[in-house]
Amino acid sequence: MARLAVLASGNGSNFQALAESLGAIEGRPHECVLLVHDRREAYAARRAAGLGIPSRYVPYFGRGAREAETELAEALDQAKADIVALAGFMRILSPGFVKPREGRMVNIHPSLLPKWPGSRAIERAFEAGDSLFGATVHLVDSGVDTGPIIACASFEARPGSALAEIEAMVHAVEREIFPRAVAGLLDAVDGKGRRP
Repeated sequence: MARLAVLASGNGSNFQALAESLGAIEGRPHECVLLVHDRREAYAARRAAGLGIPSRYVPYFGRGAREAETELAEALDQAKADIVALAGFMRILSPGFVKPREGRMVNIHPSLLPKWPGSRAIERAFEAGDSLFGATVHLVDSGVDTGPIIACASFEARPGSALAEIEAMVHAVEREIFPRAVAGLLDAVDGKGRRP
């Protein structure tokens, strides 16, 4: 059984989709062992409590990113996480944090990368007049949404679609592809945090 930890900053709908899918996707016997959130009021923490998953608040405000990342790394190590999923975690992680977890840390992004990396991706694509939207799952590297792509899905927006409608559709795509991609990474873990 492989162990998943999730980092989130807000609502936590992708975290919940991941946690609920484990063991349900073709009988995969993996476990979500920890949610870490960097905002005290993150609704993701309530979702974790409802699912019986331990959560930990690691604040960034009022301290340096290095200190926060040290605490974050300790939490992941204590949980013995094999794979770390970023599910709406709105922080850029340092190379020093990313490097030891290379190939074991994955992110979901609400655009068809490499187009529209960074924040406000759906809004920027909408304002630019794009008609093709979607989501991308990628491994985390030291750049911003630049790691190797492992899954993506797209859809064509109907003419005249409102931004809110497109956002809802993108988030539905995320909740569909992210659990399958993460389950694939968990399947590849040999139980000791190493990929075969």
